[in-house]
Amino acid sequence: MAVDLDLAPKRKRPAGEPCCEALVHPDVSSAKADRIAALGKVLSDPIRVQLVDVLRKAPGQVCVCELQPLFDVSQPTLSHHLKKLRDAHVVGVERRGLWAYYHVLPDAMKELQEWLS
Repeated sequence: MAVDLDLAPKRKRPAGEPCCEALVHPDVSSAKADRIAALGKVLSDPIRVQLVDVLRKAPGQVCVCELQPLFDVSQPTLSHHLKKLRDAHVVGVERRGLWAYYHVLPDAMKELQEWLS
């Protein structure tokens, strides 16, 4: 079976000329990509993933005093992880006196889920 090949000599492409046409273009805007990347970054720590897992399965808000015994980290470290999740708008907090009660925000993972599906 013979195949006809067009063998042209190589030529140097001028500066700025693309080598080929892109076949696929991103559907995600820069702003949405920033948000998805921020979610990915905040969830890149195993303790944060476990915190979100505990909070999403809880029937209501969870006191920080209930979270502390679940993790083998100091209280300041746990607070740091919770702050990172709050800053990324993954979890919300309600303060009652000395205690803080955490919960997963309803639409926190919506963008990530939509992008992954």
